[in-house]
Amino acid sequence: MNKPANPSEDNGVSQPEQEDWVTLCALEDIATNRGHFVEYKNRGLAVIRSDDDVIYVMDNVCPHAGGSLADGPIHDGCVICPWHGWAFGIEDGKCPDNPQITVKTFTARIMDGQVQIRHPM
Repeated sequence: MNKPANPSEDNGVSQPEQEDWVTLCALEDIATNRGHFVEYKNRGLAVIRSDDDVIYVMDNVCPHAGGSLADGPIHDGCVICPWHGWAFGIEDGKCPDNPQITVKTFTARIMDGQVQIRHPM
């Protein structure tokens, strides 16, 4: 499972060389309990900040019909697609109704107030 990022610690993520991580956005750009859209290398990503200030990163596109997960509400540890209500766990990207349907998640961390993911994707 990909590890979430907490602004106060690295959650046990090893400290690899700086070039192994890519900055996506500033932590302050993401409202609490909301998603934030970021594009990296022509790939849309949903950066999600939980109500306890943990950061999760996943593909932005809902596999059902292409809705933007960054625009969906966060409820019970899931991001809800705003188009048709499909839910995906923010920690593991799995749909609770059918765990075989997933959205790719990425290892994330907070470094100097910046949200980063491990590179390459």
